[in-house]
Amino acid sequence: MQLQEARNQFIAAWGSFGSHWGINRTMAQIHALLLVSAEPICTEDIMSSLSISRGNTNMNLRELINWGLVERVLLAGERKEFFSAEKDIWVVARIIARERKKRELAPMIKFLDSISDVQEGGSEKEIASFTTTINGIRRFSQLANNTIDTIAGADENWLVSTLLKIVKH
Repeated sequence: MQLQEARNQFIAAWGSFGSHWGINRTMAQIHALLLVSAEPICTEDIMSSLSISRGNTNMNLRELINWGLVERVLLAGERKEFFSAEKDIWVVARIIARERKKRELAPMIKFLDSISDVQEGGSEKEIASFTTTINGIRRFSQLANNTIDTIAGADENWLVSTLLKIVKH
């Protein structure tokens, strides 16, 4: 397989995977392009490579920078802004986990906390059933939250050795 074909396939696949991480396809494709690029890339080259508009490119680059997955790079003698992605996949995975937690899990926990104290408006059995279910979801969500905190703070060696221990048992 030729390098360009492999790059294009990776960018397309990473774009599809992006929706599973809570980001849009174009944002994931920009991230993929920057991941597999040996050198930082300017906005115009991103636009050209992915056939997307300047506005779409700028909006998604801004969001990737906000996530901490991409950074602006200033090159000596260049007036253009260039962009580079974090290449360490362990760092990328921790960033994505932390962002998903912030955008999805934290609001859900806050919501569950707000509805967990039901004391009236139904029979004791209905209220007990509701609060038991909600509190179970809250406990599971807190466990997921704590697990993400542990993974996000872990280094590669600790994570790999822990996963291997789990798999062996």
